[in-house]
Amino acid sequence: MSSPPTSSAPDGPGARPPRLQLVGITKRYPAVVANSGVSLTVLPGEIHAVLGENGAGKSTLMKIIYGSVKPDEGSVHFNGQAVQVRNPQEARALGIAMVFQHFSLFDTLTVAENVWLGLDKSLTLPEVTQRITAKAAEYGLDIDPLRPVHTLSVGEMQRVEIIRALLTNPKVLILDEPTSVLTPQAVEKLFVVLRKLASEGCSILYISHKLHEIRALCTACTVLRGGRVTGVCNPAEESNASLSRLMIGAEPPALTHRAVQTGATVLRVQGLSLPRADQFGVDLVDLQFEVKAGEVVGIAGVSGNGQKELLYVLSGEDTRAEAASIRVAGQDAGRMGPGQRRALGLHFVPEERLGRGAVPTMGLAHNLLLTRTNSVAGSGWIKVGALEAHAKALIERFNVKAGGPHSAARSLSGGNLQKFIVGREIDANPKLLIVSQPTWGVDVGAAAQIRGSILALRDAGCAVLVVSEELDELFEICDRLHVVAKGHLSPSVPRADATVEQIGEWMSGLWHADVQAHLSRQAHASGAEVQHA
Repeated sequence: MSSPPTSSAPDGPGARPPRLQLVGITKRYPAVVANSGVSLTVLPGEIHAVLGENGAGKSTLMKIIYGSVKPDEGSVHFNGQAVQVRNPQEARALGIAMVFQHFSLFDTLTVAENVWLGLDKSLTLPEVTQRITAKAAEYGLDIDPLRPVHTLSVGEMQRVEIIRALLTNPKVLILDEPTSVLTPQAVEKLFVVLRKLASEGCSILYISHKLHEIRALCTACTVLRGGRVTGVCNPAEESNASLSRLMIGAEPPALTHRAVQTGATVLRVQGLSLPRADQFGVDLVDLQFEVKAGEVVGIAGVSGNGQKELLYVLSGEDTRAEAASIRVAGQDAGRMGPGQRRALGLHFVPEERLGRGAVPTMGLAHNLLLTRTNSVAGSGWIKVGALEAHAKALIERFNVKAGGPHSAARSLSGGNLQKFIVGREIDANPKLLIVSQPTWGVDVGAAAQIRGSILALRDAGCAVLVVSEELDELFEICDRLHVVAKGHLSPSVPRADATVEQIGEWMSGLWHADVQAHLSRQAHASGAEVQHA
């Protein structure tokens, strides 16, 4: 760990006061102390990372700053003055804006209406609509202000939250995992925006598990572990390994990626075309791909390009496809529901943890029943003891930080809930596992564990399809890659032959020229061989 950066405190009598200062913040819950004596100082124009593993207390601390959680002890100072931020409205009045990892949007309202609710009502709805369009264009965050939120993908919802925050012209902007749904090119564009905001005096609190982003963007970093501050550093002077040690006390284990020994085709998608289910959806156009036993196939793409529609039709939630266009374990499955596909060995992890992956108010044990029925007797009665023992075993196996099998799903941090959901499906020993955003918002240690579990499942002969917007993740665990753009699917490319730049370009639908060039090279090589012969 390096010494605290000189920008973390005023330099002298004439120095500007900190934009935000927390002193001795403590927050206790019945089962855990989320924050214990946390102090944090952020200067005007500083991009300050808050780093810690899932459950370290980052989200609770940010909610205290934003006024949605009241601390038990400690004080908050804003521009040198002690303040009590009793609710988010008071936070916004001070100039504090926050983009949550779990969104706070009304499904039945449009994008513009959702944004309008959080802004000064002196603006009319048409004025807000116009500002959204302008801000979205300025920041490269493509969104239609007239779309109902329930038609948006998770990535598109995050864009709405970012735009809503930026429209308030904040003095402090809190961003929780803001780049998890952006292409590498869009991330760079966002960083330009954030640096510009910082140069204009906006202080940014930046939460991310992407250590390379923190090192490239942030000028200071406070590290939390177990609710306490364990260090302050200048991330530019650290390595990914040293930041990992500060955060989790060790470096994450290196993944072992063995040579692929594929078996039979477990999933075959052929000629899959499907019109959008609503006016804001995406048409799927003649999709062709397959996943064999013993391989991980990845699908990359910017959120909102057909991933949601593809996952619905693969999981069995949408049964409009031609029966033969989707074959699972050799059987036509396009018209089968989720239960029938599960009987064929297909298990599925959706991107929405709460609401689809788990019932928020139910305990972890009862959430097993969503996809596992081995604790249900033939008479239909639930074997409660067996169910609780199963949940406890999963909690231990996948190192889930929870109060026990009865802990409500919503009480877990995002990363720990993700470990439980992924673990629940891996534990079923599937023949085909389809995973959406497997490590979104998950810390480096938990991400390494989830990715390692996926590779172990692959090595055991499972066919795995991963849909993710994390290119680093796809390059780390996949054997072959496709890209989806505007409902079309690119040809597959072996991971060893792909580059981040190439996949980033393909995310805009620009693979046709590459494919034609590749075919041309093949034809030229074949012609040369014939001539030589």
